[in-house]
Amino acid sequence: MIDNANASHPEAPSAADVKESAALSSIVASTALTLAKAVAALLTGSLGLLSEAIHGLLDVGATVMTWFAVRIADEPADEQHHYGHAKIESVAALAETGLLFVASGWIVWEAIARIRGHGGDVEVTWLSVGVVVLSIVVDFFRARHLEKVARETGSQALEADALHFSSDMWSSAVVLVGLGFVWLGWPLGDAIAAIGVSAFVCLAGWRLGRRTVDSLMDAAPHGVGDRVRDLAERVTGVVAVERVRVRPSGARLFVDLDIAVSRTRSFEEAATIKAAILAAVAADLPEAETTVVTHPRALDDETVHDRIMVIARNRALAIHHLTVQILADERMAVSFDLEVDGRMSLAAAHAVASDLEAAIEAELGPDAEVETHIEPITVDRLAGLDVSADELAAIVADLDAAAARGGVVGEIHNVRARATDEGIIVNFHCRADPAISVADLHAAIDDVERAVRATRLMVRRVIGHGEPLGTL
Repeated sequence: MIDNANASHPEAPSAADVKESAALSSIVASTALTLAKAVAALLTGSLGLLSEAIHGLLDVGATVMTWFAVRIADEPADEQHHYGHAKIESVAALAETGLLFVASGWIVWEAIARIRGHGGDVEVTWLSVGVVVLSIVVDFFRARHLEKVARETGSQALEADALHFSSDMWSSAVVLVGLGFVWLGWPLGDAIAAIGVSAFVCLAGWRLGRRTVDSLMDAAPHGVGDRVRDLAERVTGVVAVERVRVRPSGARLFVDLDIAVSRTRSFEEAATIKAAILAAVAADLPEAETTVVTHPRALDDETVHDRIMVIARNRALAIHHLTVQILADERMAVSFDLEVDGRMSLAAAHAVASDLEAAIEAELGPDAEVETHIEPITVDRLAGLDVSADELAAIVADLDAAAARGGVVGEIHNVRARATDEGIIVNFHCRADPAISVADLHAAIDDVERAVRATRLMVRRVIGHGEPLGTL
């Protein structure tokens, strides 16, 4: 069964198909006009028409070149061409511009010769006038179509083709004026018109050539770098935009951004900042393919705690109970618990601790005192088995008794006890006064843990989760 919706709305042609179709139609139009101008020039002896015919012949070659260029330009990137093949359009546009200058030079040379009296007579006929008028009409519509396709697809080769047809239109108008002067009895008007055509073509070719060379030399489009910088600076978390590089390649823009972020940011936070920048650039410049590189930077508002945590994180080490003291002589004393694998040997753990201490001393200064308490952590992915109901009830009773003695936490609930190769691991929830400080709560839960472990030697760890009184 055919889907009527799909049948009535066929898939839109791709940008590559649109460009190729435009290039093929240019070949047909250029060839037809060139043949018409050549026949009219031979019948009338008009240098202006002959110059137009030669110009058209070069246009045929240029449009064939454009057709090949747009076919190659849309091929995907490969191992040798990491940025794709779009630059071939710039090469084709530059070659077309060179052909325009060669043709214009020859026309000027021949026109000067005629002005000096070394040329043939010009005969104005309705055929020559008709060919020129037809050429102007065709060039007008072809230039408009090619400009539209070039603008929509970002094709420099089609832009060059559009320029050719546009220059052909105006140069044909100048030739028509020259034929008018000949008809009025001033034969040099044809040669002067030919020189005018050449001047116009050279000016247009110079403008296109300059843009093409800029593209081949990866010149950033005017203002795009500032737009990208502004977009990046607006993203929360960006400390500075250190470098912006933009290079065009056909319809695409390749953007490289180097930004600075606080070194206290986690990898996840840095990734979030990068994603926000990519989204902002894509929304403003959908043709851009952006690469963002983040660089950590130490900020002036970092605390000592921040600086130490960054050092530990960069070594993939977990520390807690970090305490920083300022001594009477202005020296700093730093102490913390360092978590290491409980199966690690003392020598290996001491080496890890010494390396961390040395890094912190280098950050804070040689007079800083750094003390590390090495603490074992449970092996990852231990196999756990729920203890018996009787043993769980006994552990709950011990937790209740320890909490009651301390008088800070209570309402012990959600108790789980599981046996592992390293001993029993107990998790429980408790409640306390909502106004209690985190430090006091932690100390109270530690007291409960020590009491249970003192009573039950098989208990390896006791982990308590505190909640405010009144919560469910």
